[in-house]
Amino acid sequence: MLKKLPKENMGKSNLGWLESRFHFSFAEYRNPNNMNFGVLRVLNDDIVHPESGFDTHPHANMEIISYVVNGEITHKDSMGNSEVLKRGEVQYLSAGDGIYHSEHNLHKSDDLRLLQIWILPPQAGLPRLYGSFKFKEEQRDNKLLKIVSSLNGDSKIKIYQDINIYVSEFDKKLEYKIEKNRQVYFVQIEGKAEVNGTILENGDAMEIVDEEILNINPLIKSHILFIEMQKK
Repeated sequence: MLKKLPKENMGKSNLGWLESRFHFSFAEYRNPNNMNFGVLRVLNDDIVHPESGFDTHPHANMEIISYVVNGEITHKDSMGNSEVLKRGEVQYLSAGDGIYHSEHNLHKSDDLRLLQIWILPPQAGLPRLYGSFKFKEEQRDNKLLKIVSSLNGDSKIKIYQDINIYVSEFDKKLEYKIEKNRQVYFVQIEGKAEVNGTILENGDAMEIVDEEILNINPLIKSHILFIEMQKK
């Protein structure tokens, strides 16, 4: 089953310094019929304008992945971590019993675009985890790069929940086998592609359930991310 989610139908917010597209109910976008897809609770496509950002704020009992699309993000948290990440680089945070952090675009003229992904943990109160990885462009060039896996997986970034996150920048066909009792949330970050016969454009998404194969055909140079998880 394929369910296309056009970007025009998603929640939107414009705070001046921050422009957001909400894939699920979040902030002022309230939709009780669109709370999650499996363990995926939040996916926000954010544009943070120069010299602004999210001041220090708390998180608890959530696994948070930030994927930088364009620009630079500066992260600081109450565990003493501080760093700058650029396009294709990933930061993760398993907030566990609680953590405070901030995220800013300190550039004087360039916007920051990032995907903020919140995953429900398998249980509350797990020990806090933090990390990042600076993946290279060639690692996702015309191939699927796994950027996040479970603790039992083989990605450079591991979180508690049983998920896998893949990205690619490509202009050649890609294929991915979906294991039994697994489902996929697919995001067309940039470009335009045909996925199992459905055309997705920049900003669109799709829920993929009860499919065995993902056939991804780029109609123009494309940039994608998808989250593979247990079917629920």
